[in-house]
Amino acid sequence: MTATTAPAASDRLRDNRDFRHLFTAAVAAKLGTYLSYLAVPLLAIEALDASAGEVGAIAALATAAALLFGLPAGAWIDRADKRRLMVAADLARAALLLSVPAAWWFDVLTVWQLYAVVFLAGVGTTAFDIAHQSVLPAVVDRAHLTGANARLVALDSGLGIGGNGAAGFLVSLIGAPLAILADAAGYVWSAVFVARVRTAAAPPAPRRPLAREIAEGVGHVMRDPALRALAFAGAVNNCSIQMFLVMLPLVWVGAGLPAYGLGLLLAAGAVGVFAGATAARRLRSRLGAGRALWAVGALAAPAALCLPLVGPGWGAWVAAGAWAFTGSVIGVANVVGISLRQQVTPDALLGRMNSVFRFLLMGAVAVGAAAAAFVGELASPGTAMWCGAAGMALQWTILFAARRHFPAV
Repeated sequence: MTATTAPAASDRLRDNRDFRHLFTAAVAAKLGTYLSYLAVPLLAIEALDASAGEVGAIAALATAAALLFGLPAGAWIDRADKRRLMVAADLARAALLLSVPAAWWFDVLTVWQLYAVVFLAGVGTTAFDIAHQSVLPAVVDRAHLTGANARLVALDSGLGIGGNGAAGFLVSLIGAPLAILADAAGYVWSAVFVARVRTAAAPPAPRRPLAREIAEGVGHVMRDPALRALAFAGAVNNCSIQMFLVMLPLVWVGAGLPAYGLGLLLAAGAVGVFAGATAARRLRSRLGAGRALWAVGALAAPAALCLPLVGPGWGAWVAAGAWAFTGSVIGVANVVGISLRQQVTPDALLGRMNSVFRFLLMGAVAVGAAAAAFVGELASPGTAMWCGAAGMALQWTILFAARRHFPAV
């Protein structure tokens, strides 16, 4: 591996020029994602009078790429120059999004074009995100990956707090078509900074049958006890969180609570993620990776079980505090878990390892949504929320059972 930091493996990531470029690219790309997440459905509604089913299809197609192409994407990325692939993914997403305001301007926009754009942009996002996680160990010395991932997860949570609000403000200020144009500009900006990264990543792997390469990635994750525990615990947590979140609006509205309060509750979770990401590096250094993962999960289990208590009066405040505390566990788990995955995986398997995790975690989100709908219809939305809360409260036991397989530091 040719991992270096600039300059001279400094602990201070702000001195690492290439990491600064990757971080700036991530800011631009994620801001663009927030814009399109809001602006594309709004444009469909305003310009095309889209139905609820059509808007739902747009949302589903935006994430379908991770399930359809997640596993083969890892093998393709391990064969490719990851930095060039990230630039290509950014430019492709920019071109796709530019086609939307252009079609709107010439009055030829259709909902089918929006379907194609969000799906293909999702393919680009899947490739970019997997490549980004796979190139990071080359840009940042593996000993400092926890600090680098802490900054990236904190970025995600910070945008979760203010990104939707900023996107909504921009859409209302300039309109959905111009907001999508700004989204495309963000991807171009991301491509510029990725192109400025100079650290040499691992050389592309030799081409072999695709099925064999995918099987190697799956086998690497499933044979390693620590990675396997991380994958299953993450899948249980994602499924459980989705069960809670899908039913939350129904329970909230049914309780007669104001819509702005729901936004504040969700923002409290993002604040928790930010706090957890900030504390993750210190927790890992003091407790070790495995203990940091399962101990904070056990500590937060009572908070998770308070989430279904959401309701008028004190119930809303209890749920907001519980969601913030649960979010802090998510922040720690994301930083420590992603860093551990990168540290124990050989360079040649990074793309496939990350794609296996992305496939499992995104698949768990889809399963959670379906399970919430099934339990909500069969029993009640509140019952589905209790099922999700139970999963969040118990997911740490998977990590506890595998604790001896995690590194001591």
